[in-house]
Amino acid sequence: MNQANPLPAEISAQLSALSPTQLAWLSGYCWAQSQGVASGAAVPAAFAAESAAPALTRRVTVLSASQTGNARRVAETLHQKLTAAGVEARLVGAADFKSKSLPEEDILLLVTSTQGEGEPPEEAVPLYKFVFGKKSPDLGKLTFAVLGLGDSSYPNFCQAGKDFDGKFADLGGSRLVDLGMCDLDFQAAADAWIDAVVPKVAELSARTAASAAATPSNPTAVGGAVYTKEQPYTATLSVRQKITARAAEKDVEHIEIDLSGSGIRYQAGDALGVWPLNAPDTVQEILNLARLSGSETVKLADGKETDIQTALTEYADITQNTPAFLQQYAELTDHAELREIVSDRDKLDAYLAITPPAGVLATYPQALNAQTLLGLFRPQTPRLYSIASAQDEVGEEVHLTVGVVRFDHHGQTYTGAASGFVGERLEEGGEVNVFVEPNPHFRLPENGDTPIIMIGAGTGVAPFRAFMQQREANGDNGKNWLFFGNQRFSDDFLYQIEWQQFRKDGLLTRADLAWSRQGKEKVYVQHKIVENAAEVWAWLQEGAHVYVCGDATRMARDVEEALLTVIAGQGGLSRDDAEDYLNGLREDKRYQRDVY
Repeated sequence: MNQANPLPAEISAQLSALSPTQLAWLSGYCWAQSQGVASGAAVPAAFAAESAAPALTRRVTVLSASQTGNARRVAETLHQKLTAAGVEARLVGAADFKSKSLPEEDILLLVTSTQGEGEPPEEAVPLYKFVFGKKSPDLGKLTFAVLGLGDSSYPNFCQAGKDFDGKFADLGGSRLVDLGMCDLDFQAAADAWIDAVVPKVAELSARTAASAAATPSNPTAVGGAVYTKEQPYTATLSVRQKITARAAEKDVEHIEIDLSGSGIRYQAGDALGVWPLNAPDTVQEILNLARLSGSETVKLADGKETDIQTALTEYADITQNTPAFLQQYAELTDHAELREIVSDRDKLDAYLAITPPAGVLATYPQALNAQTLLGLFRPQTPRLYSIASAQDEVGEEVHLTVGVVRFDHHGQTYTGAASGFVGERLEEGGEVNVFVEPNPHFRLPENGDTPIIMIGAGTGVAPFRAFMQQREANGDNGKNWLFFGNQRFSDDFLYQIEWQQFRKDGLLTRADLAWSRQGKEKVYVQHKIVENAAEVWAWLQEGAHVYVCGDATRMARDVEEALLTVIAGQGGLSRDDAEDYLNGLREDKRYQRDVY
């Protein structure tokens, strides 16, 4: 039984208005009084300091803008180190950050990835549009630091980070440390940037008691094991089935992976990380061109040793050419033509776009020692695929929709690292290392009665198959509209029978299909959106959520332009107001994109 409150009601009311720190001081003061300490006597130093001049703490925000999870993990590490240094900071994802609150921020530490051709990650688009909009905010109160993550094989390396860093300064913000930039192998550079930031923030902030850092949400396995990018689960491939016609230009494979006994859980909208093994033929070609047997010992980045053949198969990205690879190889070979390509950015970009690393070695052969050869390549990275299944439907399985990338060079055929591995070489029953990458910014509405519009092209239809399975399992009543595009109805209608069954059952309310190669004119999903402008606008007025999945560079841009056309035309809005409307949908999580 709770003891009755012995304090008068007016005192209790006043106590409820005190901060935790003030209450802590007051408790010490009352204790001293209870022990007979004179009112003028000294109280414990911590209480006295608090009483005399309560410390003013700086407001520190660690803002994570992530596309694949790497920036989020770096931001979590930064937050943990700030906490350990006694700095109170809040950790927030860009999707949950209100852009218009930026001018009132105090210290903002932004960790942002880059996607497409230098664009910010999807969850940071509202913030990007806010600071680059016509009504630029005054950031005179802001102290900031930016860390950019990117891929140096693309021309606009870390461009999102560069843009935010430059714009924050242009708008009056005070830069705490210089912009940090990280490549795919980001850990060392990220750690160095964090180690530079934390002491500076600590100097500006009042020291506070370290609080427990939030633990990231990860899929867990039986027995408490956690499967991550660093510690993946070894699953087995149970089904691989081609779902494009034999004569189709594209080879798209439906993949089913067995997760039995792992305890791994995922949600519709999440991605699956796949660690690939490189093609044996490509590994052998590279060894032959470098005049190596494959048995030579090399040291990996973590200090462990293995043979060069294993290193090239498991630990090196030998499929993607990069400026660093070409520059290093040009120096090793001292070949005039290669040096000329490297020195001209336009020539370099054009050459990288059509030439795999093996093609460089074949054109300009050079004997190399094993360690030097390994040093030319970036470390292998997992590839992320939108999950094409709902766990409530498939149980301890996960389904993917994989378009196998193939290209020819110097008489040889090559495949993408992961698409060739799971979509061509891995036999059913073979092992593959995987992990779930949560995507909290691509989620079905919590209210199952909410209508949704799904827009995807090619393998971008994958998460929408998961959405339909999940809505069916939930018994949701919300309307569902699919815009899907591909080359030909007869060759490329992915999961055709399933979509037709969804339509027959009434789960799929409407489908508008665009085929770009079977008529006189090319028809894409954006054309279908504009054709149905009135209906799209009506669904938006009913509260529909809009989802887009596919290529960021072309398809997603064209779809966004079509949506702006619909909003402006049907809503009677100016272009600027239409953009504000769409940005509002983003911030309300009613416009979500899974683009790559």
